Amino acid sequence: MTIRPDSRHLYLLVVDKLKQDIENNVYREKEKLPSEFELSRQLGVSRATLREALRVLEEEGFVIRRHGVGTFVSPRPVFSSGIEQLNSVTDMIIDAGMQPGTIHISSTIQNPTDDDNEKFNGLEGEQVHYFERVRTANGQPVVYCIDKIPTNIVENYQYNKNESLLHLLENEAGRYISYAVAQIEPLGFHEKVSPILECEPETALLVLKQMHYDQNDEPVLYSLNYFRADQFSFHVLRKRT
Repeated sequence: MTIRPDSRHLYLLVVDKLKQDIENNVYREKEKLPSEFELSRQLGVSRATLREALRVLEEEGFVIRRHGVGTFVSPRPVFSSGIEQLNSVTDMIIDAGMQPGTIHISSTIQNPTDDDNEKFNGLEGEQVHYFERVRTANGQPVVYCIDKIPTNIVENYQYNKNESLLHLLENEAGRYISYAVAQIEPLGFHEKVSPILECEPETALLVLKQMHYDQNDEPVLYSLNYFRADQFSFHVLRKRT
């Protein structure tokens, strides 16, 4: 079916048509789209117009373009959360109707770095617990996690290693996480993390950096989480002031 022009640029009409086709399962998740020649012929547009539309769709996460191979429909995120909501990874997985799990990579006690001292407002000779874990959903790795907690907050972690860190802080240390300051960044292929999460080379990551504060506004937990961008999406409610 050819595109009927209106007042907008033609490539934007192609974007809307392909989005509609993807949402209506004309092209399914991970399915390869027709060649540029065939797709431009079907839509009645030039290949230059089609390429511009595919560029926009790739930027918006609807398709993945593999050089020399073709264009594929991106998998739809399984897990979604409002970035303003302080949800644990465990809760996000459960809310999606899947079974959460944890693969423990390492658990050590380290001397604080200068960055740790700055983040935790000075540790005065204390050390930090360093946790490295992979969170799974139905046995599949979806999030790579690095967490840090000062030893003066939680002394012994090993007996509670399978417990949520938020629950650990509340039950063992009496520190209730009331809020977190978060920063989220997109990231391409990561030499260490991407293979652990079994990502394809073109699969992007979302990096969520969070400092968690307790009921007394004291920093108690720093988390660095790498999410598979094809599995997770985050949104935010913005209000006009």
